[in-house]
Amino acid sequence: MNFHEITLDNGLRIIAEVNPAAQSMAAGFFVRTGSRDETPGVAGVSHFLEHMMFKGTAKRSAADVNLEFDNMGANYNAFTSEESTVYYGAVLPEFQDRLMDLLCDMLRPALRQEDFDVEKNVILEEIALYDDQPRFRVYDGLMGHFFHSHPLGQSILGSRQSIGELQRDQMKAYFDARYAADNITVVTVGHVDLDAFVKKVHALCSPWKPSQAGRATPPQPSPVGVKILHDEKIVREHLGLMSPAPTAQADNIHAAQLLAAILGDSTGSRLYYALVEPALVDEASMTYDALDQAGGFMTFLSTDPDRAARVLEIAHTEFRRFMAEGPTDAELAAAKNKLASAATLKGELPMGRLTAVGFDWVYRHEYLPLPQRIEHMFAVTGQQIHELANTFDLTKTACLALGPLENI
Repeated sequence: MNFHEITLDNGLRIIAEVNPAAQSMAAGFFVRTGSRDETPGVAGVSHFLEHMMFKGTAKRSAADVNLEFDNMGANYNAFTSEESTVYYGAVLPEFQDRLMDLLCDMLRPALRQEDFDVEKNVILEEIALYDDQPRFRVYDGLMGHFFHSHPLGQSILGSRQSIGELQRDQMKAYFDARYAADNITVVTVGHVDLDAFVKKVHALCSPWKPSQAGRATPPQPSPVGVKILHDEKIVREHLGLMSPAPTAQADNIHAAQLLAAILGDSTGSRLYYALVEPALVDEASMTYDALDQAGGFMTFLSTDPDRAARVLEIAHTEFRRFMAEGPTDAELAAAKNKLASAATLKGELPMGRLTAVGFDWVYRHEYLPLPQRIEHMFAVTGQQIHELANTFDLTKTACLALGPLENI
């Protein structure tokens, strides 16, 4: 594999991991913008704008966009998070030029008023759909509770009010500021004709203007207590816990990933044995959320309301025990094997490597080949994980509870 980095005069970056042995290629536009970059008056505009990218350009209708993807047999989509909006496609190598012609054109959408009006209703329906999903409500509420005054506490979807009041001209102003050349990284992996790729991107994207959009990165606040979302229509009690963790730029992200796997992997973790195996919960999981100059360990639990207080106490007992003892050698070896297997299986396809390569560069300005990434992870010691657990204090949690209980 060969890695390449090219920056156009307007600040747009091209990152490539070229693998001639691959049977496909993938490419994506990583736009450094998400809900944390919005003002309250345009809450949800990043996600709304993602939808509008598929509604057509000056050259293509919405039907044209989808038909072209389908005619190439592409695996394509987009997603919006608190910090990034990513548009991607994976195709056979012979469709590279067509894929890039389409993606580059999509990134300069028409933003027609009639499309905006129709899609606004789609977004409102999506908000209603997610309001019916307890796990999403816990995640969204927990982020807002944990980060409270921080921009990361802002909802990705926005609210019915913010979307209902959003105007097309506000979206256009946000687009002009955030979808600027110097706020975008174009990533490609797999069987790529690099010269042709760079030539295409240069031809279509070099007229794009920079904006120096930047991003506010205030210190993340300390966790604050328990928040109850009382909803009698929900039968189970859904619990979310979040404690501070290393940032995406930190040197100990591999230790943080391993810590989360040891404590909260879906099988064979401490929370699994303490809560799932004895049938106290139907879900117990912990993940590490690495963010721009912020981070969190997120734990999700689902249980019978009568057991909620007991389940929370057991979870905190496991956190305290881990801070006191650290991981065993067997736990550490199993977690390393799980994460290495997952990364290897994902990395066998260019589509699987795309986000790893892209986000390594967006967050850390570094490129790690998969073998080196796994080597770094296997170099983590139990002592490093133990020290990490105590440095960030796993018991220092914000808690959000959704369900029939009025208090816990």
